[in-house]
Amino acid sequence: MTRLFSLLALVFCLAVPALAVSPDEMLDNPVLEQRARDISSGLRCLVCQNQSIDDSDADLARDLRILVRERLVAGDTNAEVEQYLVDRYGEYVLLNPRLNNHTFILWIAAPALLLLGLSGLILAVRKTPFRGREPALTEDEKRVLVELSEADEGAARKG
Repeated sequence: MTRLFSLLALVFCLAVPALAVSPDEMLDNPVLEQRARDISSGLRCLVCQNQSIDDSDADLARDLRILVRERLVAGDTNAEVEQYLVDRYGEYVLLNPRLNNHTFILWIAAPALLLLGLSGLILAVRKTPFRGREPALTEDEKRVLVELSEADEGAARKG
């Protein structure tokens, strides 16, 4: 019985997630189909947002997969198909955005914020005093401390 469960666990671990591409969408030409898969794996499903159109079951993703295949059959290159979709839907359709003037802030913001945070942390640690050694008491503080402890001892004897 444990062998059966082990075998089932192995099968589930090795299972490859099925793509959402249905057989009626696939092209007869295997080279064009592979190009379509390559392109659609880099395009974002506008409904699911963080899934490629190749993995999404949304109706819009299906329409985009069909559109990619139509453009390839019409003779467009991979770059022309991507540019067509960018022109139509904006750069948000790309899972990996391009580095342009208007997307530069997206690429530089995370590392810049990380460096800024680390710098702030280093400055904060440097400004905090070392707490391992307390400063020495002045003579006046020592005298007051002795007087207070003598007063406490006297009150404890009386009480």
